[in-house]
Amino acid sequence: MFKFVVRRLFQLIPVLLGVSILVFAMMHLTPGNPAKILAGQGASAEAVANMEEEMGLNDPIIVQYGNFLYDAVTLNFGTSWKSGLEVSKEIGPKFVVTVELALYSTMLSLFIGLIAGIVSAVRKYTLLDVSIMIIALFGLSMPNFWLGIMLMQWFSIQLGWLPATGWGTPEQIILPVITLGTAGAAVVARMTRSSMLDVISQDYIRTARAKGLKEGIVIYRHALKNALIPVVTVVGLQFGLLLSGAVLTETVFAINGIGGLIVDRINARDFPVVQASVLVMAVVFVFVNLLVDLTYKFLNKRIDLD
Repeated sequence: MFKFVVRRLFQLIPVLLGVSILVFAMMHLTPGNPAKILAGQGASAEAVANMEEEMGLNDPIIVQYGNFLYDAVTLNFGTSWKSGLEVSKEIGPKFVVTVELALYSTMLSLFIGLIAGIVSAVRKYTLLDVSIMIIALFGLSMPNFWLGIMLMQWFSIQLGWLPATGWGTPEQIILPVITLGTAGAAVVARMTRSSMLDVISQDYIRTARAKGLKEGIVIYRHALKNALIPVVTVVGLQFGLLLSGAVLTETVFAINGIGGLIVDRINARDFPVVQASVLVMAVVFVFVNLLVDLTYKFLNKRIDLD
């Protein structure tokens, strides 16, 4: 396993290099002069030119990319063009908020989805099975922003039970996590049901039942562990999607996360903040995939990662 981890860590280098090239190119190909935007509409041509020189925009493009890459490798992402603060201080607290939101939502989707999927598989083709799958279909179909607004309307405005905006207290966490976790729970439930049905039909499950083992032991000790492998893959991918796609939910609930920061700084052409934010998210996503691969080995010792 050690060799596998080392090999995967080395494989991160070309992946992250590709991400850095992509985000750098996209920002520099976006219409609009960052110096002119930051200088203001009434700024003179001389003031804009001075700002371009100060921001390094007059350097050759390869030099600009080299400086960005060097800063990334040394974990010194420079200074925000818009706020003048260090980029790490800008994105650090907001990135923690987004990671917390994605993590809690993933945990909720995993908890609800596993229970629903197992029950649906064990009671296949019954009214309970059909009902769970219909609810899962609704969960997949509802847009996150619409669900968030509805939850806010019911539980915040009409009932007054929970705060409508913000992040930090347990009460503020509930609605955003439910909003993001609903679709994930539906996906996990459907995947768990499908995987469990495949495993339950295997010979070793029939053998375990023939030995007189209790149904609960057969399901949770023998069937579930092998059925979890495709579920883990889905959960890992969903965590990455939640990490990068929580912008609408953060906007609905006025959460000061990384998504809103990226959107704001794209409009301001704040290259250092946008590039650093995307690169950090890519690193987290890649490490989550590595964790998913290691989980395969934990679930099934016969899997050879090396």
